[in-house]
Amino acid sequence: METRIIKFYKEERGESERVGVGEGNAAMDHLFSWLFCFFLLCVVLCLLGYQLICLADLETDYINPYDTAKRINAVVLPEFVSQGALCLLYLLTGQWVIFFVSLPYLCCNIRSYRRRGYLVDITEIYKDLPKEKARRLIKLYYLIFLMIFSIFWYALYCQCHIYLSL
Repeated sequence: METRIIKFYKEERGESERVGVGEGNAAMDHLFSWLFCFFLLCVVLCLLGYQLICLADLETDYINPYDTAKRINAVVLPEFVSQGALCLLYLLTGQWVIFFVSLPYLCCNIRSYRRRGYLVDITEIYKDLPKEKARRLIKLYYLIFLMIFSIFWYALYCQCHIYLSL
């Protein structure tokens, strides 16, 4: 019944039943842009996971504070740049909802960069260890939420695209 209504609606608007060449390419372009954004999100998750592993190793005394600070400070800036590129890609590809969901994380990173709060200090790393771990765990949970939201949002897009092409 619903497909008849959709076909009737399309006939009223003068649309043909065939899917045009441009519509198929748009769906593939959306798929590739989503995949690229998804893999970039995985990169940000891996960088954050690496920082958490370094902090856990410091807490269990597997590495010294100097090495921990050096390793974490080396990957924080690439994390910020990757997250900024991810937000820019969401904006340029028209994934507005995911862009607005990931915007608070980007604002937090920009604020941290401006205040130079992203650098781990060697002399105060033991004192700041619980705070640093908590901050990175919150970021990790937020990124996991963003990843799950992104998967469901793309599945919803595919369902709507299939439903409207009937």
